[in-house]
Amino acid sequence: MRIKIKGVEMMKGKYYRLSLIVMLLLTLLIACSSNQEAGISKKDNEGGDKEQIEIVLNNASRNYPKGMDANNNPYIEYIRDNTDLDIKVTTPSSDGYNEKLNVMMASGDLPDMIYTTDPSWVVNYVNQNGLQPLDDAIDKYGEDLKKNIPEEAWEHVTIAGKIYAIPSVNTYPGTMIMYVRKDWLDTLNLEPPKTLDEYTEVMRAFKEEDPDGNGKDDTLGLVIAENLARTEPFFGAFGIQRNQWIERDGELVYSSILPETKETLEYLSTLYQDGLLDKEFALNKTENFEEKIASGKAGLFAATWYDTRGPILTNEQNDPEAEWISLDFPLGPNGESGTDGTAPVRVYNVVPVTSKQADSVVKMLNFMIGEGYETLKFGFEDDVYTMEDGKMLTDFEKHNNHLYRLTLAEMIEPDNLDLVKLRLDSLGEEFHLYDNLQKIKENAIYDEFLGTPTESMGKFNAKLNKLEAEVFTKIVMGEAPLDKFDQFVDEWKKEGGDQITKEVNEWYSNK
Repeated sequence: MRIKIKGVEMMKGKYYRLSLIVMLLLTLLIACSSNQEAGISKKDNEGGDKEQIEIVLNNASRNYPKGMDANNNPYIEYIRDNTDLDIKVTTPSSDGYNEKLNVMMASGDLPDMIYTTDPSWVVNYVNQNGLQPLDDAIDKYGEDLKKNIPEEAWEHVTIAGKIYAIPSVNTYPGTMIMYVRKDWLDTLNLEPPKTLDEYTEVMRAFKEEDPDGNGKDDTLGLVIAENLARTEPFFGAFGIQRNQWIERDGELVYSSILPETKETLEYLSTLYQDGLLDKEFALNKTENFEEKIASGKAGLFAATWYDTRGPILTNEQNDPEAEWISLDFPLGPNGESGTDGTAPVRVYNVVPVTSKQADSVVKMLNFMIGEGYETLKFGFEDDVYTMEDGKMLTDFEKHNNHLYRLTLAEMIEPDNLDLVKLRLDSLGEEFHLYDNLQKIKENAIYDEFLGTPTESMGKFNAKLNKLEAEVFTKIVMGEAPLDKFDQFVDEWKKEGGDQITKEVNEWYSNK
């Protein structure tokens, strides 16, 4: 009997343990099911109690100090600590960044947030149902986002009545401003040019009259970059900018197909034929373009507003006689002038449709544009900078060592020019950074299409932009006659331009 009783007791023990195991398994299954319904996956718990989100950024090839990387630095830790989120950052190579995003989207293994500067990319994936609307998350957790992002920027990311991206605004009104070497003007007894004709004469003198006095034919009249970059003020002299939509007779038309664009190309082509325009411009990428400024080969160009701290500063350090000043924008034949005005949105932060963490993404961005913005943009106070009498004093060595922080700061920026001035003045008022921006703002020509890129833009823009760059470059270099412009207009219309124009004007009539 004792053996039987023992056997029964043993069987009871086995059944008891088996029951416990079954109950534990059921509990785990229920928990997993609940977690999935709540949007919590395994990756969410890898950081302990913190919810984990994975974000993809373009770090613009910035370097990290030794021992640091995108996931191990004080600025990402600052965000983690203040949002109670375990944030994992991925930074694909900046070269071909959007192509890498396409591969990622096709893989199905998607992060919780993706950063892009390409609005057509956004529209393309909205059309494919690859991105999710964020209205509810913004309403619940985006108080600072709503406060710091203007209505026109939200309009730019709204498709079919729903918000599909958190926009980072363009904090700068435009980019290009004309700069000239005053010491070269003085050497040749020339006044700062104002009209297009006066600009042309300065170019001719700089090219032909040895302004640097070295006895060599080694100076340029005007230097521009590949794809006609750095020509914005010259298009402005004819009243337009490329790649914009302009109101004509109650409708929006594409600026690059207008007669004014043809006139600008004719002017630039004449400069090229006369030897006043850098013959190598089609090969001028950023590095060798800036080298021509820094080395003293060029004394007139359309500078970015911050080039005074770049190639212009390098030239002045290389040549103590060099003195650069900003110019009025060239006045064209009809008294027009201007430069490029930036679009309201510079960056689009989107959430793939597969993510369950939209709320967490919005919480992170809300902190970054609100309480956290000044630290991310300026660096840590009393470390990278200090405040004295309302002025910011920057430790340039630490500022430069901490530049990687801008990968995070540029994700989401507020519409606040006071903060812009505070920062720019701290970098050195002698560089005239804020003054340059104000001058650009007063002369900027803006795109009148403020909606999200249309469906046809997503389909055709890449091809049409490539066609435009190729044809315009050939016309300026004399490899194609000026009449090639008219063929380009016809081809642009047939290859999607007419459809884009129709969709743009549907937006314009309903705005």
